[in-house]
Amino acid sequence: MRAMTYETYGGPEVLALTERPRPKVGPAEVLVRVRSAAVNPVDWILMGGGLDALMDAFFPVIPGWDVSGVVEQVGLDTPEFSAGDEVLAYARKDYVHGGTFAELVTVPVRALARKPASMSWDEAAGLPLAGLTALRLLRRLEVGRGDTVLVHAAAGGVGSLAVQIARSLGARVIGTASERNHERLRALGAEPVAYGDGLVERILALAPEGVDVVADFVGGVLDVTTAVLAEGGRHGSVADGSVTRAGGHYVWVRPDGPGLTELTRLVEEGSLSVPVAQTFPLEQLADAFRLSAQGHAAGKIVVRVSTD
Repeated sequence: MRAMTYETYGGPEVLALTERPRPKVGPAEVLVRVRSAAVNPVDWILMGGGLDALMDAFFPVIPGWDVSGVVEQVGLDTPEFSAGDEVLAYARKDYVHGGTFAELVTVPVRALARKPASMSWDEAAGLPLAGLTALRLLRRLEVGRGDTVLVHAAAGGVGSLAVQIARSLGARVIGTASERNHERLRALGAEPVAYGDGLVERILALAPEGVDVVADFVGGVLDVTTAVLAEGGRHGSVADGSVTRAGGHYVWVRPDGPGLTELTRLVEEGSLSVPVAQTFPLEQLADAFRLSAQGHAAGKIVVRVSTD
């Protein structure tokens, strides 16, 4: 099968289009023929060795954790799925080796959900990691009807999904973003506030008693969080472990098929959409990583692996 691989840690220049063996399918796995795979910052952070202390890498590595595609083969004990099923997944395993930027990938059943017919392959590939990250933090913070929620980096890939999920839960949402993204946030149902000097005052002008919940998707904003949080409020981050020292929650996303199914239900209801900023063919994965590293894409960056 065709796959993008790297033989050693490094930048985008270490990526190469190679031929790899067809993956073996474990008893609780399915083999997915990849249609689209989304890029996430963790992909190039891993490639640079940034998580070497946390996860073992077995070279050559096929990067990628987000996928949409069609089940090609099922394992010995996977009654939940059949060949031909259209699926999506956050396909992270416990080690780094066989990822989603390839024609075929094995995925643990626990990570899979069925793809709604209303979603394109690109949209479906862009949902898992970002959507589950947002959902997991909002669940940990017990966001519900009547809460006022501040979302840091609300226009980003994860933050924009968090805005929509929080709104679906009945919360009022205030979102930090650069001014060029304010109209987009308003369209998602958030009240935007601009970054920079005076941010605390701008937030408190909208919520004079403070906010009930703060969800941080950027890091480095703990001082703002504590300044605007109402007494008894809850806060957490996916980017700053120091929040635990201030009574907050630090969340690391995990594969979660049922959670992903909940997200696809919101998509089908029309409460959640996944913006796609740009697509690339498989052999241009290095360019997709470079674009992701710039941090300015207004939506998901997706690699189209096959169209058959």
